Amino acid sequence: MKNIFIGLMLFAGIYSFAQEAGKAGELLRNEASTTEMQSTKTRGFDNRNNNSNNSGFRNPNNQNNNNKGRNPNYQWNQNYGYSEVFLRIPEMGYFTVELGDQTISNNSGKYRFFDLQSGRVPISIYDNGFLIYRTTLQLRNNNRLVLDFFTNNGLYLLDSYPVQSQSYGFNDWNDVWNDLYGNNQSGNWNNSGNVMDNTFRQFFAMFQRERFDDGKIALVNQQMRSSQFTSEQIRDLVKSISFDKNKLMLAKSMYSKCVDKNKYFLVSDAFDYESSKRELREFIAKS
Repeated sequence: MKNIFIGLMLFAGIYSFAQEAGKAGELLRNEASTTEMQSTKTRGFDNRNNNSNNSGFRNPNNQNNNNKGRNPNYQWNQNYGYSEVFLRIPEMGYFTVELGDQTISNNSGKYRFFDLQSGRVPISIYDNGFLIYRTTLQLRNNNRLVLDFFTNNGLYLLDSYPVQSQSYGFNDWNDVWNDLYGNNQSGNWNNSGNVMDNTFRQFFAMFQRERFDDGKIALVNQQMRSSQFTSEQIRDLVKSISFDKNKLMLAKSMYSKCVDKNKYFLVSDAFDYESSKRELREFIAKS
């Protein structure tokens, strides 16, 4: 009797700390039909017990079949788009998530999709091969959706916010391959290194309302803790500073927060004196 009581108390304690489904986010309607949910997925992604090759690599014995229909002259599609979706399933189980043309299966509860095309993209969720949820997400380029899924309650859209454009850009793929995504080492999904996009207009308007250089620079320093900037944005900010020495100080401090350093020469247009332009160039050359 004592053991039963202890077990009930332990279960109650665990349950009280579990996340309550529906407490946050917008519920997305389940579009999967009853017939679809009663049949298992047959594409083979869940045949873990029957597949002898679980290494995750292509089977060399099936090279002839795998090569059928391939285009050896493939080129990167630079205009494909870049969107992200981060989905969490805080439950025990082995789930498979299909999003557009990408599929992820695991029991970690975290499903992170990158390099997605913007627009209406279908998402399907399977529990051990059975379809349990399907809906459509509206993806925007350079934006990340963050969602929670509960098998008994549904899919909740928690947030949508901009991410750094082309974090794994094709032009410098080899340079960034081993970098942590967004240089975010905290492990949080909400990347603190987001580049400012539409929000820059609001920030710039607030920036211009500051009467003195000290106030403007203090505002920028505060924003740099959570945001990155483009060269054009930095040029506009520096140009709005009154004195060249303050312009130079701001331009130097913002260099580390620039997402397109190869265009930092644009910032030189913000200076009145050639000596300041030269000092900025020397600073960049040493950085």
